[in-house]
Amino acid sequence: MSAGTLGEGDLADVDARLSGTDTLLATEYPGDDGSRQPVHTLYVPADRYRPELLAAFGQVAAQAVADFGGAVALAQAVGLGALADELAPLVDAKLQREPIEDLRLDFEDGYGARPDDEEDADAVLAAERVSAAVAAGVAPPFIGIRFKCFEAPTRRRGIRTLDLFLTTLVRTGGLPDGLVLTLPKVTTVEQVEAMVALCELFEQRLGLPAGRLRFEVQMETPQLIVAADGSVPVATLLHRADGRVSALHYGTYDYSASLQIAAAYQSMEHPAADFAKQVMQVAVAETGVRISDGSTNVIPVGDPEHVIEAWKLHARLVRRSLERGYYQGWDLHAAQLPTRYLATYAFYREGFAAAAKRLDNYLHGSDATIMDEPATARALARFVVRGLECGALTAEEVRAATGSEPEALVRLAHPKLTTKEAVS
Repeated sequence: MSAGTLGEGDLADVDARLSGTDTLLATEYPGDDGSRQPVHTLYVPADRYRPELLAAFGQVAAQAVADFGGAVALAQAVGLGALADELAPLVDAKLQREPIEDLRLDFEDGYGARPDDEEDADAVLAAERVSAAVAAGVAPPFIGIRFKCFEAPTRRRGIRTLDLFLTTLVRTGGLPDGLVLTLPKVTTVEQVEAMVALCELFEQRLGLPAGRLRFEVQMETPQLIVAADGSVPVATLLHRADGRVSALHYGTYDYSASLQIAAAYQSMEHPAADFAKQVMQVAVAETGVRISDGSTNVIPVGDPEHVIEAWKLHARLVRRSLERGYYQGWDLHAAQLPTRYLATYAFYREGFAAAAKRLDNYLHGSDATIMDEPATARALARFVVRGLECGALTAEEVRAATGSEPEALVRLAHPKLTTKEAVS
């Protein structure tokens, strides 16, 4: 081997200089863990939850579609006519099989202020019902609660509800695999640090494995975008949470109201909303933390003309979020489920043929006119895997179009996963 100028000592010096960077990238920017991200979170007042709610909401959604003339007619009405015949059976099946991917039992805005005895009882009952649903196999893949925020007037009430809910879950069957806890109206990094400390305490007291409890942060206040000292707390909090923050959720209406935007113009697509979400998106990049868009409060019920306009709005907003890289959003009513899945499935099916062709070429050299780099191939694989997870694509379609097994695409999308993790 030819001799170069630098020796082992020189290279070791560079390694030493960059050891801090190596540690930072490995610990603070580990990338996505490859677990499933739901396409939505549906909120219901906590006291309304019953184990049969999942099926009931699916029936309400399916009936709304049937009353309109079927999924093909609805797809045509919201501007997805070209794919209507493809989308209809997939959406019909989804509403029957898994109408809700992520359900949040709400003890905050959707529940309101009630006597302590009443909320105590509802917190215990909610946990018992979640345990019953999990045991019966009728719980959604992800389920949890949103408790009241850590501002002084509601802090102790929120913590007590969380305590009763978690303690009862452990007592009645254990924590569900898809348990999600949502901390709303966060304004400071210190509130997140307080939640981290509580998670550690619950784990110790309830005999849970260290790190078992994670939580979402709802980004509903401008103080998380720019703090009094000019910093960006929404980025800082991720790195002060000991890996416990699983997602950032944008809160459309609280955030808009904080900026004094008139109610008529509060929307997921307001420029102020786009700015906040872009800051969130940059903050979570490569951290493994997910991002969720907010909701529209225009519900498709009542007058038929209003219903179709609300469906059109919802479908357009869902598509808009997906195009901007926000793969999850909030839903507030069962009648929003049909357009959630129509718009989501259309997004993946419209892009599938091109993505599959490029993946086939990358993995098997099938088309010399395309030269994708590894980072692009990973993005293509993630796109297809997301489509598979939510039901927009089938494994048979993926095999035929890419020449690869879905497990191989999972490994390509998430190269840090082991083979066992990718298959599971």
